[in-house]
Amino acid sequence: MKRIYETLLAEHLRENRQMAFLSGPRQVGKTTSARAVAASGPCVYLNWDVQADRRLLVQGPDAIAERAGLRRLTDEKPVLVFDEIHKYGRWKTLLKGFFDAYGDRCRIMVTGSGRLDVYKRGGDSLLGRYFLYRMHPLSVRELLSASLVETEIVPPERIGGEQFDALLRYGGFPEPFLSASPRFHRRWSRLRTELLLREDLRDLTRVQEVGQVEILAEILAHRAGGMVNYSTLANEINASADTIRRWLATLESLFYCFSVRPWSENIPKSLRKQPKVYLRDWSAVADPGARHENLVAAHLLKAVQWWTDIGLGDYGLYFLRDKSKREVDFLVTRDGKPWFLAEVKTSGSRRLSAALGYFQEKTGAEHAFQLAFDLDYVHRDCFRENRPVIVPVTTFLSQLV
Repeated sequence: MKRIYETLLAEHLRENRQMAFLSGPRQVGKTTSARAVAASGPCVYLNWDVQADRRLLVQGPDAIAERAGLRRLTDEKPVLVFDEIHKYGRWKTLLKGFFDAYGDRCRIMVTGSGRLDVYKRGGDSLLGRYFLYRMHPLSVRELLSASLVETEIVPPERIGGEQFDALLRYGGFPEPFLSASPRFHRRWSRLRTELLLREDLRDLTRVQEVGQVEILAEILAHRAGGMVNYSTLANEINASADTIRRWLATLESLFYCFSVRPWSENIPKSLRKQPKVYLRDWSAVADPGARHENLVAAHLLKAVQWWTDIGLGDYGLYFLRDKSKREVDFLVTRDGKPWFLAEVKTSGSRRLSAALGYFQEKTGAEHAFQLAFDLDYVHRDCFRENRPVIVPVTTFLSQLV
């Protein structure tokens, strides 16, 4: 299955001298996409997890250049792919030295399941030497087309009912989605979680209380979409509230979950502190309503990060809630200003939420949508509507990324 990120990386290599950093969760398809792009020409693939490659990498830029043949005149510049190199303590220093010495003789892609924009384990800055692209699981729009999306909103397109049901049930990670097998999905999910919470937690962080972090991860899966109460979690897990904050940040850095924070500007008596937490793999959420909300959250996060990464602007994802318990699930901002609201409902028979109109007036957002999972696709651009409106979730999601 061709991914939209392959198109993006191919364009990057054609048009930019900077390194392309591709970060994202385990098994989301980073290596597959990077190697597919590099395969169109001469390529050298180096993986920190392979012992022979590790020995070469620690020898430094000159040894890598010799292996890649960068001191010989060639018809075209080779592509070098560095995979999981963030696990090397001096990875930033290595990449800076290599790019400065040989960046004009090759094109460079760096992939990793760790947060390449967060792990600052090198002494030198890479500022100006790379563009970061954040890879996400499959989405409704990506299943419809792998073409490069260079606008915020695209025309709506129908997705097949079976395909959407599979996306909801098995998640957006390519292997379980393509297998569409309950048995494979259960085994895959268990193995991925074990690798994430044990191997990655051990290799990439200093957390020692692995068992307690596993309990926290299990609690978050049962409460996806709920607001985080650090004190409550601290009592349940027998840790301090500050420790819970640190562990939650660690789980986010490993792409287990992500936080959506409250928007408070122009909202009287708004909540300001407690975030809501969602899983990267919405198929791990058992409750149907919470899974619906988590799927939309993941699609919106993918959209705002894609729009930001390709340079369309600065986008953010928030939720709205005030002390009168009025709430809207999501607010998307563009360049710091509210753009559209989205409330998730399982049933389209529910009345239009009064909170949508209230918060649209308070924020000045252009659009307000109530997304229903049981409504059939409607072939109309919902972003032409400026008043609160009930929209089939498949129509709305098909217009994102």
